[in-house]
Amino acid sequence: MKALICLLLLTGLTLSAANLTGKWSGKFDITTSDGEQKPDSAVMNLKLDGNAVTGTAGPSDDQQWTIRNGKLDGKKLTFEVVMEGGSDDQGKIVFNLVFDGETITGSAAGTSPDGQKMTAKLELKRAS
Repeated sequence: MKALICLLLLTGLTLSAANLTGKWSGKFDITTSDGEQKPDSAVMNLKLDGNAVTGTAGPSDDQQWTIRNGKLDGKKLTFEVVMEGGSDDQGKIVFNLVFDGETITGSAAGTSPDGQKMTAKLELKRAS
């Protein structure tokens, strides 16, 4: 009986993690280093392979950047992107998110290609 319960729990976790693969969209609310707040949008195309996450992320379907160092550890989703024209020093955004099977929420922090520091809050749902 214990083996059956463990198998069902593991199957449920695997199915939940597999649901990460796909297109996600929603809010990306930015706060600049001078306190200015800017509402924006986010679109992510994610693929999960084991616990490695690959794909793209950006403000729209037309503007996407490649995900680097993507990982899903339980519900914790982490990765980074380097914006076009950016480098590891400027133009990099680091994402610290939570995937609950239905939504992706959390925060991001980085520096724009022109050197301005920013933070953001994200709330994404599966795109239809």
